[in-house]
Amino acid sequence: MVPRPDITEALAHVARHLNQTCSLESTLTTIVETAVRSLEGIDHVGVTIAYRDGRMATRAASDQLVTVLDQLQYDLGEGPCMHAIHQEPVTRIEHAEREPRWPRFMVPAVGHGLRSQLGLRLYAERETLGSLNLYSTSVDVIDPDVQPMAELFAAHASIALGRARRDEDLSAALLTRKVIGQAIGILMERYDLDEDEAFAYLARVSSRSNVKLRDVAKEVVDQRNDATRKAV
Repeated sequence: MVPRPDITEALAHVARHLNQTCSLESTLTTIVETAVRSLEGIDHVGVTIAYRDGRMATRAASDQLVTVLDQLQYDLGEGPCMHAIHQEPVTRIEHAEREPRWPRFMVPAVGHGLRSQLGLRLYAERETLGSLNLYSTSVDVIDPDVQPMAELFAAHASIALGRARRDEDLSAALLTRKVIGQAIGILMERYDLDEDEAFAYLARVSSRSNVKLRDVAKEVVDQRNDATRKAV
């Protein structure tokens, strides 16, 4: 048997990776691969992302079984992963063949070899980001020492996801400001308005049509671009 690495060394390795300029996928892959090597009795690890529109997706997985078991829970809308995200932040399953909850998931999961599972919610401040999913196909009972160590890996994953979410929000905000600025310029030219009047025009259209301001602005810009292309 390959010896498990020292947990302190493993967590330090993940922390160093977080401080480097790496992609989200690379960071999460390091987390799941280090976790599966470090946590006794845990054979498969994955990270689920919970998108704001309700979609779930596996962003990193140590192997194909993680993808299969994760997707099964997404499709059914039940299971320890979903329960951790929506209800109980730490969801622990032992002796999987005896687990009475989520029978639509547990029966096929046991068929895939699942014996125990730990789901940990990932969050930043008050926003749920997803879950860290730890599966065992080798033990029926998760060692009590595994959970606090798994929570440290979950904290690292939360930091990585939180940083990515903030970067996405910033990019979206900058794009919105750019589109609104372009729309204001078009309206100023088209209707001989000053900047404040053009913005007020966009705001009125947004309010009356119950359409977000950025979408109204995008429509103005798209119309100008279409007209420009047709004139060429």
